[in-house]
Amino acid sequence: MRSAVLRISAGGWFELYDLFMTAYISLGLVREGIFVATAPSAFALRGFASFVAAGFAGMYLGTLVFAWISDRFGRKATFTWSLVWYSAATLVMAFMQTAELIDLWRFIAGLGIGVQLVTIDSYVSEIAGKDERGYWIAFSQFIGYLAIPIAALLAYLLVPHAYFGLAGWRYVAMVGSLGGVAVWFLRAGLPESQRWHQSRTVSGAHALHAFAELWTPLLRGRTAMMMAFNLLQTIGFYGFTSWVPIFLAAHGASFTKSLEYSFIIAIVNPLGPLIAMRVADGWQRKWQIVWLSLAIAASGLLFAEARAPGWIIAMGIAITLANAWFSCAFHAYQAELYPTNIRAQAVGFVYSWSRFSSIFVGFIIAAVLRVYGTTGVFSVIALAMLLVALLIGSFGPRTNGLELLDKQPA
Repeated sequence: MRSAVLRISAGGWFELYDLFMTAYISLGLVREGIFVATAPSAFALRGFASFVAAGFAGMYLGTLVFAWISDRFGRKATFTWSLVWYSAATLVMAFMQTAELIDLWRFIAGLGIGVQLVTIDSYVSEIAGKDERGYWIAFSQFIGYLAIPIAALLAYLLVPHAYFGLAGWRYVAMVGSLGGVAVWFLRAGLPESQRWHQSRTVSGAHALHAFAELWTPLLRGRTAMMMAFNLLQTIGFYGFTSWVPIFLAAHGASFTKSLEYSFIIAIVNPLGPLIAMRVADGWQRKWQIVWLSLAIAASGLLFAEARAPGWIIAMGIAITLANAWFSCAFHAYQAELYPTNIRAQAVGFVYSWSRFSSIFVGFIIAAVLRVYGTTGVFSVIALAMLLVALLIGSFGPRTNGLELLDKQPA
């Protein structure tokens, strides 16, 4: 079990590296003159928000339209080829010279990241026992989250410089593309999900049939709840993580200090999943999500008011820990809500709404930051996370220790 999850998680390492490097290469993209931090027009392509939006737009389409591939062709094959896809796209992006082309290839990479996000959640949930699902999802996230301090460290070392005529941020991106090579070693000996084998549907109408099942009496309440949840949670999660260096610069930190502080904050990312592993299956996941949402809201408001470097870093660490633990809890939670035969399609559909709202989060953050500063930004984040807590606390079912459904009961 540990070997299988470790292999899957190693693939997830590249996924999270690619996802989170957005924040850490931001100042390099701005410094090279390709993007600006806050464009005068909300949807200007030269605004850094367009780069953030391009990646999330690809993930939205990947999770919404292509997640059924995992239910149709299997977890192992989808895991492999989605990793190859976004690794190749990220490599191409690293050599592009204009905002338009960088955004295009970031969008293409996002397609593969979106498919792999839901595949890994389904994969790990299905091979884990009912009393250990939270633990193994958290373990998987721990391995993946080790990528974040690596991305931040590489950015700190490389982004301020240029090598052989290429800006340092481009080398940070190239490291993320190495997953396309590593996957051929990771997939060897990786088992297919036996739950998927037992429940797979080979009908040509599979994707449409799966979508219809989401609105049956058993699942429609869960589906509506998770759509609203994902629309909101991404404001709190990516509203901070995709903009850390820029927020620090807004607090007055220099270019180098912003990268240095970002690295210090990023170091604690893997600790969130370690905490989650200790309590994942003993504390109801719905209540983990509720209390962590409130913690993110409170820490964000304190971060916005901080001015001393030590206090800024401390509050950044608090948000980061809460976000990482929150991610473990809800990734396990939403995969448990649906039967195996439609799990990837269902998780892909509800999770796609987080990618959809993420397309616009960058533009919203940039506009609010320009007019109201970091206090305004974190007020928006706090409101979103308060609504998340109310939603899951009021309507979320309990899932800990229950067997996964393979199919809906007749």
